[in-house]
Amino acid sequence: MKWSEICIHTTNEAIEPISNILHETGASGVVIEDPLDLTMEHESKFGEIYELNQDEYPEEGVYIKAYLPVNSFLGETVNEIKQAVNNLMLYDIDLGRNQVTLSEIHEEEWATAWKKYYKPVKISKKITIIPTWEDYEPVSSDEVIIELDPGMAFGTGTHPTTVLSIQAIEQYLNPRDLVIDVGCGSGVLSIASALLGANEVHAFDLDEIAVKSTSINSKLNKTDAIIHVRQNNLLDNVKMEADVIVSNILAEIIVRFTNEAWNNLRPGGIFITSGIIQAKKQLVLDNLKQAGFEILEVNEMEDWVAIVAKKI
Repeated sequence: MKWSEICIHTTNEAIEPISNILHETGASGVVIEDPLDLTMEHESKFGEIYELNQDEYPEEGVYIKAYLPVNSFLGETVNEIKQAVNNLMLYDIDLGRNQVTLSEIHEEEWATAWKKYYKPVKISKKITIIPTWEDYEPVSSDEVIIELDPGMAFGTGTHPTTVLSIQAIEQYLNPRDLVIDVGCGSGVLSIASALLGANEVHAFDLDEIAVKSTSINSKLNKTDAIIHVRQNNLLDNVKMEADVIVSNILAEIIVRFTNEAWNNLRPGGIFITSGIIQAKKQLVLDNLKQAGFEILEVNEMEDWVAIVAKKI
């Protein structure tokens, strides 16, 4: 079988929504080529392994690459992707150059080409994320290993928004907590919560691919007895008393369900929000305060922001 590589030259701000569009249109694996990765200084306490070729990276912006089967529907699929990406401008998302290119790639190349980007990554004091095909030996007795197959959906869980979310979960989660993951994607935040001691995790996503991916990854990490995943629009019709709610999605989406998050948290409960670009930080902060939350922390990594708030 022949495959076509679609490459979208865009901005860091557009990575999450465009990646979601590509997965929804049937892309098998998404690769992010961000020139910041070439110069990033990593904290010594977390070990990130990169095998990168500078020639493959843009001078500005990012490349988002995905793989589509070459068939009679390819042209239609590409047009759908272009239209969906252009529609993001309606949400004031900067698309940068917004250039789309296609190139053909054979199945043998495709099967291994994207795997070179994914290596074991220690993203917090305890948690290391590894792709399923990598052999990895824990370096400490308290290290928590999460296995993910980035070919299924939503990448490897090492994007700054995910790292910030997991670091906050690790800090604020208490043993036997009840956790809600809103917009679960690959399920990595739900899995991290379960492995760090949550008694019960409810994972919601409107996307069927995300629901399937979370279920598969949960079984892979032997957390499926703890994680309950189902298709749902944000927190619509959800009535629980959670200890922690975590959501790694766009700022514009977070502000839509802040009141529902308040209603589903016990007094003293923690609301962890990520996926927020710098330009939208104040929007989310104001929204959280208006709903009655106390802001505990605002953490930043590259151009991304995570906010930890408490129901008082």
